[in-house]
Amino acid sequence: MDEMIKHYSEETFESIKHVNDFGQEYWLARELQIVLEYSQWRRFEETISRAIEACENSGIDTADHFAEVGKMVDIGSGASREINDYELSRYACYLIVMNGDPRKEVIAVGQTYFAIKTRQQELIDQYDQLSEDQKRLAIRREMAEHNKSLADAAKNAGVIEQRDYAIFQNMGYKGLYGGLGVREIHARKGLKKSQKILDHMGSTELAANLFRATQTDEKLRRENIQGKERANQTHFEVGLKVRQTIKELGGTMPEDLPTPDKSIKQIEREQKKLIGNKAKEESPV
Repeated sequence: MDEMIKHYSEETFESIKHVNDFGQEYWLARELQIVLEYSQWRRFEETISRAIEACENSGIDTADHFAEVGKMVDIGSGASREINDYELSRYACYLIVMNGDPRKEVIAVGQTYFAIKTRQQELIDQYDQLSEDQKRLAIRREMAEHNKSLADAAKNAGVIEQRDYAIFQNMGYKGLYGGLGVREIHARKGLKKSQKILDHMGSTELAANLFRATQTDEKLRRENIQGKERANQTHFEVGLKVRQTIKELGGTMPEDLPTPDKSIKQIEREQKKLIGNKAKEESPV
């Protein structure tokens, strides 16, 4: 199922995503219909209606998530006619797959995909309310997911061997950290060889690295970059660009940011312990 989710998320749901002039993402219902394997628009529109009803029952303004639009289609002999369509938010897509035909495997995959993406957006929307430890955990988890995608993009570019990927990653760090590679960053943070750099970053430093990873991933794919050397140079240049942006904004360079006292692993252990204690308190005697 994990491989199936990855396939649909990267090659299907993401590929039909649109972004408007305001930077807001949306999906077109007619395109989503095809992806979700509905042969008849009438049947799919019934699913949309159930999703709209679920949205209304939640007290959410449907107009913010289901925008009716029309488009002209060619019907032959130079004639055309207008058909109705919807511009859907991520949340609208989530409601649609939750109300879709459960017998379809792609529906189950879509439910997982849009549930994850909707949850990620909720974290972003609530970001200012999170503690520093919670921010670190949220971004670190995002980083773990995006590093998987980055590794896949690098592999497609020709970075195959583990040693080559280590060099590729090192180039990204060098660009972002003013020439410092993994070894130098480890030494600067006072880390052991077995300790992961990303587990010992504050939220600001993690955010810079997340931006580096996502932008490199997108550039490798968008420009279909091929060859280890070009992939390495791309990672370095993106890291350098992120560094320049931080400088232009008057921010602190990543290598100068303080190293947190707690590692991500320590925070995770503390949270598990807290959840365990809470469960014991709430369990009936």
